[in-house]
Amino acid sequence: MPLYRGIVKKNPLEGGLWELHADDGKHYQLQGGDGGLRRDGQKVEIEGRIDKDAMTIGMTGPVVAVKSWKKAEEQPHRK
Repeated sequence: MPLYRGIVKKNPLEGGLWELHADDGKHYQLQGGDGGLRRDGQKVEIEGRIDKDAMTIGMTGPVVAVKSWKKAEEQPHRK
């Protein structure tokens, strides 16, 4: 199952929806997960899949159906 890594952001559209602003520059709308995932500004790694059949009012990007998630480990800084 694919991994998506990035920062969780709340979008206030239509009462609020949650997005992943991925490290690769793409934006995904999140479907599922728990309250721990939905924290604005949190860096995470999500295991999930694109739900090609999902239709949402947000239309902010493809919908990722979250199977599991964890806080992302910081990458070591190299010189």
